[in-house]
Amino acid sequence: MNTDKIRIALADDELLFRQGLISLLKRDDDLEIVFDAENGQDLIDKLRTTQDPPEIIITDLKMPELNGVEATKIIRKEFPNTKIIALTSYFSKPFIVNMISIGAVAYLAKNSTPSLMITTIKEVYKKGFFYDAQVLKFIHEGLLNPEDKNKKSSFDDSYFTKREKEVLGLICKQFTTNEIADKLFISPRTVEGHRNNLLAKTDSKNVAGLVIYALQHKLVSLDQDALE
Repeated sequence: MNTDKIRIALADDELLFRQGLISLLKRDDDLEIVFDAENGQDLIDKLRTTQDPPEIIITDLKMPELNGVEATKIIRKEFPNTKIIALTSYFSKPFIVNMISIGAVAYLAKNSTPSLMITTIKEVYKKGFFYDAQVLKFIHEGLLNPEDKNKKSSFDDSYFTKREKEVLGLICKQFTTNEIADKLFISPRTVEGHRNNLLAKTDSKNVAGLVIYALQHKLVSLDQDALE
């Protein structure tokens, strides 16, 4: 087994679609399919019996026995280091905001291009999450009440250091650790330190949760063109 490959598991109750997805992903030398599952319960059962769990799971949301939403909740609790990419035909704000709020780190429509799927997988592996412009817009709109949009965060400005705020802003703009280090003229190790402090201060389990927290509490101001 090549340990350099990104280990992936797939769950979808449509056999033809699942097999097509497997065929597509196998063409990329950076990816390895650990197993595939026909529904959420099958996914959980295989996860619990796999010695080396996958790093990324791509799961459909609407499946029999146990749907992808409920499966995601279980996975986040039992396998917190495994990243979940939600895959569905229902590309709508309520679905996206709900899935991300319970732990999905990326969201893909079933009619996405193969290149977008590959990009999403690799970005999630590299950064811990990946939201394209439309998803980011949905998250932003879904987390803010209309009357809150012009309000500042109620947090004490001293709660986060100036550097932590800078790192947080760049994380939310989906820069990698090395890119943040280059922009701020600090070492990647220092960036990791600031990120760990931010995770602790916000009680977030991963960087995806950190982004949600930052948007929810209006701690960052994203470029308008990223939300259009």
